[in-house]
Amino acid sequence: MSTEKKPLNFIEQIIEEDLKNDYKISDLKFRFPPEPNGFLHIGHASSICLNFGLGEKYKAPVNLRFDDTNPIKEETVYVDSIKKDVAWLGFKWAEECYASDYFEQLYNWSVDLIKTGDAYVDSQTSEAIAEQKGTPTKPGTASPYRSRSVEENLSLFEDMKNGDTAEKAHVLRAKIDMSSPNMIMRDPVMYRCLHKAHHRTGNDWKIYPMYDWAHGESDFIESISHSFCTLEFLPHRELYNWFVERVGKPEDLKPKQREFARRNLSHTVVSKRKLAQLVEKNIVSSWDDPRMPTISGLRRRGYTPESIRNFADSIGIGKRENMIDVAHLEFCVRDDLNKKAPRVMGVLDPLKLVITNYPEDQTEWLEAENNPEDESAGSREMPFSKELYIEKEDFREEANRKFFRLKLGKEVRLKNAYIIKAEDVVKDEDGNILEVHCTYDPESKSGSGTEASKRKVKGTLHWVSIPEAVEAEVRLYDRLFSVEDPTADKDKDFIDFINPESLEVTKAYVEPSLKSAKPEDKVQFQRIGYFCVDQDSTSDHLVFNRTVTLRDNWKK
Repeated sequence: MSTEKKPLNFIEQIIEEDLKNDYKISDLKFRFPPEPNGFLHIGHASSICLNFGLGEKYKAPVNLRFDDTNPIKEETVYVDSIKKDVAWLGFKWAEECYASDYFEQLYNWSVDLIKTGDAYVDSQTSEAIAEQKGTPTKPGTASPYRSRSVEENLSLFEDMKNGDTAEKAHVLRAKIDMSSPNMIMRDPVMYRCLHKAHHRTGNDWKIYPMYDWAHGESDFIESISHSFCTLEFLPHRELYNWFVERVGKPEDLKPKQREFARRNLSHTVVSKRKLAQLVEKNIVSSWDDPRMPTISGLRRRGYTPESIRNFADSIGIGKRENMIDVAHLEFCVRDDLNKKAPRVMGVLDPLKLVITNYPEDQTEWLEAENNPEDESAGSREMPFSKELYIEKEDFREEANRKFFRLKLGKEVRLKNAYIIKAEDVVKDEDGNILEVHCTYDPESKSGSGTEASKRKVKGTLHWVSIPEAVEAEVRLYDRLFSVEDPTADKDKDFIDFINPESLEVTKAYVEPSLKSAKPEDKVQFQRIGYFCVDQDSTSDHLVFNRTVTLRDNWKK
């Protein structure tokens, strides 16, 4: 076994450098800070794996903190789904925290900033404030309310808190530098008036902190050592530092914000706004539709926590955005399910096969290995009878030499069973094949040890016995978009690139061992792909979702 150490990514290099200069190992503490305004998606999974992975590597605590500062969009249902997703991925958080836990402290610190002249109440419209911000090449201009007295600011801010101020009448702004080359530092808004009920604090508050003010201070309160976020927050780092430097004591450990690049996934969108459109326009059935890149959608489709964690680990952490082919995510789930998923028989497009020389009323039970990749998986018994279903595409009356499946006059092996030879077909008046009549070699039973059982034939087919077959609904899911980047063409709507073949629903017949299958059970339909029992499944109506085909069908 190789003892070669995995090279450190640049985030780990930052931490190692900080351990040499600023921090002790006991100072390390991380957090995953989602806003509870939607369902987590595959992009969040990378951030989850990063932060909790660092926690595991350094044996450091990781908080799950909900940045719940916008009561207009946030709901308890999202809180619950996020907790479920993080736990399903296999991670345990040290503390469950909420920015709303700190509303009182954030308000008190804001009062302190007013008293030190570092914050003021602005009574302009949001449009006027935006115009006065200037441009990247032109300095901003000061608000006419920037010079308000401390007393007036304190009085107005208290009115805002008490709900005595109309929405949009005032905001609280930090007083920094209207000529800063970083426009985010040009007196950013810290609070706005919102007379909306909060999912945790109810109607207690009439003002709510902005993300930039709440986020860094929440990190400070929780003693977070490193605040990792995506690259769009790089310009915000200067403001993050400005805020945290104004609270606590000089000797207090202050969190450090560091940024990493997003990893975009091909044939996918992860914008919450765009995902919401897919749901609202009924392009998908729900947020957990198996075509959605949400963690709940991936779970319903049959992805495993290990496959998603392996995917996140394999693509790594970078400093530049890039596009990851969704085929790599599919490879990760194939690789994991290959080790774990029981092999079963299922026929999706049935063609009746009659073995004319098999005893009329006989059913024998043949032993079949559950998973050749896992010796501990054991075996099961499958019924075999005179009448079977095979896949329609596995038979041709005539075919060239490269067709190794069943054709008239030729032999194939039925997996775990016998060698058969196609002798004749029965057709309807339109020429459609209704039945294929075959003969079988009774001495060729798989595993029997006879010379006939060792005989080599080029084709092996899967099948199910008709009398014992269980009818099932099968949902064949594919990529939701037909192009790599649905948002690249600015002249078209991303919805124009929906793959019309992203879902096909068909009736199938599966072996009777699947009668007891439960939602989220995963199997490999041999020669077809990996499937998962859907939550819509019942004891008398099995529903399977295709997780992924056995091979990448999108390869050029």
